[in-house]
Amino acid sequence: MRSTLLLLWLFLGTAHAQLSGKVSSKEEGAMEGVLVSAKRAGSTITVTVVSDAKGNYSFPAAKLAPGKYSLTVRAAGYELAREVSVPGTANLELQKAKDLAAQLSNGEWMASVPGTDAQKGQLLNCVGCHTLERVVRSPFDAETFMKTVLPRMQSYVNQSIPQHPQLRKAERLMEERGDQRVQVYRAAAEYLSTINLGPEKMWTYPLRTLPRPAGRATRVIYTEYELPRETISPHDVIVDAEGIAWYSSFGEQNLGRLDPHTGKVTEYPIKENKPGFPTGLLGLRSDRDGNLWLGNMYQATIVKFDRRAQKFSVWTLPKEQNIDAAQINMVSPQFAHVDGKVWTQNNGFAGVHRLDLATGRIETWEPFKSAPKGEPHNIYDVVPDSQNNAWFTDFRHRHIGRIDAKTGEVKLFMIPTEAKVSAPRRGSMDAQDRLWFGLYRDDRIGVLDTKSGEFKLWQLPTRWASPYDVVLDKNGEAWTGSMITDRVTRLDTKNGRMTEYLLPRTTNIRRVFVDNSTTPVTFWVGSNHGASIVKMEPMD
Repeated sequence: MRSTLLLLWLFLGTAHAQLSGKVSSKEEGAMEGVLVSAKRAGSTITVTVVSDAKGNYSFPAAKLAPGKYSLTVRAAGYELAREVSVPGTANLELQKAKDLAAQLSNGEWMASVPGTDAQKGQLLNCVGCHTLERVVRSPFDAETFMKTVLPRMQSYVNQSIPQHPQLRKAERLMEERGDQRVQVYRAAAEYLSTINLGPEKMWTYPLRTLPRPAGRATRVIYTEYELPRETISPHDVIVDAEGIAWYSSFGEQNLGRLDPHTGKVTEYPIKENKPGFPTGLLGLRSDRDGNLWLGNMYQATIVKFDRRAQKFSVWTLPKEQNIDAAQINMVSPQFAHVDGKVWTQNNGFAGVHRLDLATGRIETWEPFKSAPKGEPHNIYDVVPDSQNNAWFTDFRHRHIGRIDAKTGEVKLFMIPTEAKVSAPRRGSMDAQDRLWFGLYRDDRIGVLDTKSGEFKLWQLPTRWASPYDVVLDKNGEAWTGSMITDRVTRLDTKNGRMTEYLLPRTTNIRRVFVDNSTTPVTFWVGSNHGASIVKMEPMD
């Protein structure tokens, strides 16, 4: 059993380290919370451990085979790169970083730049495609931002990355223009020109770093698996019953499979349904039989992959709803066995769809169709409960909605937060029919008891944590990740205790997944901007 093996190597690894040593610096002496990463020559797998309160680090023997390894560290303000032989001992004396700015996470840039919360909040729209370092290192003045940079950035779809930009359809882009859009551009342009390098090529504010991990957050081992191309963006990662990791490629037409034992990656190409439209996949979820379901975004299709037959099935939207702006992101088959129906949403017009598997018929709800003109709504995720009723999040407000599977009735629940736009994003349903979700613009984790209608919220300890997704594990602990800080938060829901783990490098966390078949549980996430998959194994 995988859980027994995990406990065994954790015990043996402590007593018989394959590589160990002490991390220190002239400035601090012994250093806690330094992430030490080891990569064997020619390998696609990197293993990372964290130094303890005395500065000691240790790689368990089961994690590193004998050979030559490159060592690197993550500790803001310090750097190191050296070669070592395994097995062995290597004490690491870190040097002050020559370019601190190159090490800052998006969260540290948010902490550094001046401005009001409203001004800084605009930057949350940037981090989906690239780092804030690109913004703050730019030389542009307000006029250049206004007339050139911001319109160009708005022309790209959300699944764009610098290595693979994709344009929106021109028809939709034209619809978004107007006086209001110009005013938004102007305010953003004026602010951005005050926080970047500008013509003086210097920042007018000090660079701030977040605290390094400490205590429980150092008792963890990371394994990062590189993917074959830098254009692969593993947005969603899930692990099947055999321990195989599957991922949706955010900007490409491929479903990916990773064997963690060997690092081998297999890709299954998906045919384009709307040639000329942006490509890419988003939500990846499985049904009770282990089949994988995806939203094919601007291709406007629902996709199913039969893992045993290795065959795709595809459903397209009705013609009247398959508009240029149609965007199928989240497909939810978790309880399709209840009534033979699968839920999804449509970001193109704040709609919810339900697919009847027996007939192929697609029904549609538009919960906000009668909203006042100009009031924005974005149905971001749709999560079914055990009776296959649909629960959806409204990313542009602070509502959770419910669609009754039998009657079609829509009901809205307001999240009790002071933020008018708290931005509930991705979520998951636990075994008690409680909906867990992240409040992206309110730095909170939330849960809604779908039976009583009661909410409970927890504030995350780091400002601009911006949680994307939340999942509850078998021990009653909730896990979330930040697109901004590269930190994974573990919440003990019984006592409110939180632990923040720092990932080995910039990760741009999206969907989070917990494998409950191991003891302790194992956390998985895709490095959406780093073309890799990260496995995190806490030691307790």
